[in-house]
Amino acid sequence: MRAAALALFLGLAALPAIAAPVEVVNATKPTRCAEEDNVYVKFLGQDVSFFEIRAVLPPYIQAVTTESKDPDFTHCDMSQDPSFPFEPRTVTLYEDARIRLVGHTFKTNWRPDVVDFRVEDRNERGLHLVQLFLKHWTGGMGGEIEFLVLYPGDGYWRLKPMPPPHLQDSAYGSSFLIGPIEESSRPFVALKSIAFDPSAMAFRLDFARGGAALLRVADIRPDYVSLKVQLGPPVGPGPFAALRSMFVTTDQADMTEVAWQDGFAKRVLPILGFPGARTEEVRFGRSLQSHHNLTAPDLIFRDFSGK
Repeated sequence: MRAAALALFLGLAALPAIAAPVEVVNATKPTRCAEEDNVYVKFLGQDVSFFEIRAVLPPYIQAVTTESKDPDFTHCDMSQDPSFPFEPRTVTLYEDARIRLVGHTFKTNWRPDVVDFRVEDRNERGLHLVQLFLKHWTGGMGGEIEFLVLYPGDGYWRLKPMPPPHLQDSAYGSSFLIGPIEESSRPFVALKSIAFDPSAMAFRLDFARGGAALLRVADIRPDYVSLKVQLGPPVGPGPFAALRSMFVTTDQADMTEVAWQDGFAKRVLPILGFPGARTEEVRFGRSLQSHHNLTAPDLIFRDFSGK
C-alpha cells in the first residue's frame, strides 16, 4: 500500500516526514516473579507521527537447539488480578493463500472492554487475542508461522521474526503498546475498534480516547520482521508507545539490556541501570541466553519522524 493510500485508510493527509528524536523513559521496577511484566519503558514526543518496530532474532540464535516456553509462577501472587467473565470462542477472521487471521475470546479477561474487530464486511466483538499467520514460509523448516499477535482488550502487541533454518519456530518475548497509554493495575491502551486490511496487512486502530493509528506489516525477511506505525492526532501529551517485558535476573529474562545511539556513540546498559535517553533508535534485547524463551527476539524502535 503506497503512502497516499495508507494516509487515506487512516484518514490523514500525506505530508513529508521530518526526523524527530524521542524521550525514552525507564519506569522498570525489580521483581522476583517471572510472569510479571516489570519492564516498562515509555516513548514520549508530541511531534512524532511515524516510526518503525523491528523484531530481530537474538545474536546467539545459532547456538539454540531447544526451546523452553513453560511459565514459571514461583514468587508470583496474581490472586488480586481483576477478572471479568466472557463466553469462550475461536473464529477464523480471514484466510487466503498467504495469510490466516484467527481470533479468540477467553473465559475471563482482566478488562471488561468489548472492542469491534472488522475484516472487510465482517465484524466480531469482544475478541481477546488475534493471531496473524504467514503460510508457506520457506526460509526455515517450512509450514505456517505465527508472527504477530494483538490483544484488543488492552492494546498489547507481540511481534517475532521468522525462525532460522535449524528451528521449527521461535518464541515471543517482549510486548509493546501503541497509542494513548493509561495505567490501572498495569499499563494499557483503550481501543474502540480495529480494522484489518488483508491486501496491505495493515491494522487501523481507533482509540477510545479519540485519535487513530495505522500499523502495517512492512517487511518479512529472514533476519527480521518490520512493523511501520503511523499515528493520527490526537495521542495527547503522554506516552504514544511503550515496551513491556520481564526481567528477574540476567539468565531469567525476556530482555536484559538497552542499546541506543547517544550522538555519535552507541551505549549499552542493563535495563535496571538504564537512565533513559533522547534518541532516534533504541534496541531492547539479550546478549546471553535465558532459562526460557531463548529464541524470543530483540525489539528495535527506530526512524521516529513527524510531519
